[in-house]
Amino acid sequence: MSYASIMVAVDDGRHASARVRLAADLAERFSARLVGVAACMPDYPQYYGETAAPMDLIFEEVRLAARGKLLGAEQVFRDAALPYGRVEWRADFDHPIRYLERQVLAADLVVVGRHEEDEGVDPSVTFAMGDVLMGLGRPVLVVPPGVEHVAAERIILGWKNSSQTRRAVSDAMPVLRRAEAVQVLRVTEGESRAEVEDVVHYLSLHDVQASAVLASPSGWTVADEMQKRAAELGADLIVTGAYGYSRLREWFFGGVTRDLLAKAPVCCLMSH
Repeated sequence: MSYASIMVAVDDGRHASARVRLAADLAERFSARLVGVAACMPDYPQYYGETAAPMDLIFEEVRLAARGKLLGAEQVFRDAALPYGRVEWRADFDHPIRYLERQVLAADLVVVGRHEEDEGVDPSVTFAMGDVLMGLGRPVLVVPPGVEHVAAERIILGWKNSSQTRRAVSDAMPVLRRAEAVQVLRVTEGESRAEVEDVVHYLSLHDVQASAVLASPSGWTVADEMQKRAAELGADLIVTGAYGYSRLREWFFGGVTRDLLAKAPVCCLMSH
């Protein structure tokens, strides 16, 4: 298995270019196609009231504004991906998540960005992180603000015996195989090493150089422990499952997923 098609979500945030460069570098390493995606739902007025301007003129202005946002996102994508030849651009007037859901059948991996609080991304072009992680059915690479390269030579695999983590292992196999060192980390108290060693043995069957680490809770959260181990190993990628559930279109994450999304300084490859 490899990544033949990598998709990157593009918005109007100031770190969008860095994210596209990271995705383009990954695509080049895997000889994959790079697909840029953006969508914008025109903010048509819901209440007309009295106005001196004809409504068809107002609607056209709104549509032109949305088109301008899409053209801006396309320019960001093409400028950042310029050195890489195998690129494709997809954009439309639509809700960003709804549009992305229709495009992901053409992707093996989706690259999205984590935004800073003051990044000022327009909500009409934003890909909501919860919907991306939980609704696409594809592995998602979450890129922290400003990060534009992931070597993935050293990787932390946060292990929990769940369907989400097992899927993450399979989804990340292309990068795991290329890594110099993979540390399978299980944060637990009083648990046998047998399970983690079994994971290491399974990975060795797929030519992955992995080692097992069993860490006891030490006052850190599990996400903090992963980040600490990543820093010690010199890893710039964490692979783990994404945990959460939906209620009224809002996503509520489990502690590890929530904490990694909030503050992990390195890229996280997650599967749900």
